[in-house]
Amino acid sequence: MKVVIDEKIPYLKEALSSAGFTVVAKAGSDINSNDVVSAEALFVRTRTKCNAELLEGSSVKFIGTATIGYDHIDADYCSRNNIAWKNAAGCNAGAVLQYVQSVIYEWCECVKGLSIGIVGVGEIGSRVAEWAESVGMNVYRNDPPKEVQGIKGLVSLDEIAEKCDIITFHPTLECEGNFPTYHLAGKKFFDSLKRCKLLINASRGEVVDNNALLDAVNENKIGTVALDVWENEPEINKELLEKAYVATPHIAGYSAEGKMNATRMVLEAFFEFLGKKDCISLDTLPEPDNNPVVASDEREAMLAIYSPSADTVALKKNPDAFECLRNNYKLRREPAAYKIVLK
Repeated sequence: MKVVIDEKIPYLKEALSSAGFTVVAKAGSDINSNDVVSAEALFVRTRTKCNAELLEGSSVKFIGTATIGYDHIDADYCSRNNIAWKNAAGCNAGAVLQYVQSVIYEWCECVKGLSIGIVGVGEIGSRVAEWAESVGMNVYRNDPPKEVQGIKGLVSLDEIAEKCDIITFHPTLECEGNFPTYHLAGKKFFDSLKRCKLLINASRGEVVDNNALLDAVNENKIGTVALDVWENEPEINKELLEKAYVATPHIAGYSAEGKMNATRMVLEAFFEFLGKKDCISLDTLPEPDNNPVVASDEREAMLAIYSPSADTVALKKNPDAFECLRNNYKLRREPAAYKIVLK
């Protein structure tokens, strides 16, 4: 069976080849209709648009995306053409939590007593909320779809704009439906801010209107901005880039653990689709080189494991290398991989 994969999905080519599949590996943005015409399965990341232009006339019957987000997959087209697809929901939640923690710790030495608004409380947002409460922050959760389902303890976006020092975005990107999130944070939202000192977006770039955000920064409606995702990637707003405190090339979820999880999840879904009981086993990750981490407190330990400052410097120095920096990112390790010793 022929499968086409994004060459940057780690561990996948070796695993599929060892199981006897014919594997064609290419850069995600270069995968085209000629590549997939005779393929029966496709494994992608966000840069491959799985739509009629790519899939029409192909033999593809299964798509696995090694990402949490799935807005690059035309679900309606797949449904009409009997193409099964699966995302890796929650695969990099630990990595994005680590990113948010490090951004906040980089920005502020003492977080106790601050109010944080979390927009979108799925797997990632829920973990951010749990951590924030554990370090003494006042947590406000916003998630209209969950509120409709009867989930308690949720607040409006207006309340978050009014009460929160930190606002971090973690919804999926939805352009239509009852709860669209495209430009959820736009001019109206920024005009309503009362005390926001730090705004973080590590979800999808289009959730935040980047032009409106730049205006809000220029008008001092926001204290500090931390962006991992941008509109029009990789052609990002360079003025906004220069004014961001933290600016990274869509790598918040890029931990070794997160990538391993994603590969395992799409493989399991693929083998289930094939009706096979046993999946391919992946190797375990080695212990990090700089283990243990000795620090005076959690903040120092987290920043010793990962600080976003180096990634920010690299992107600001060469914004046109956005895609290169992303594709060649050295996967970091999550805190659970380390032995943390507090002095």
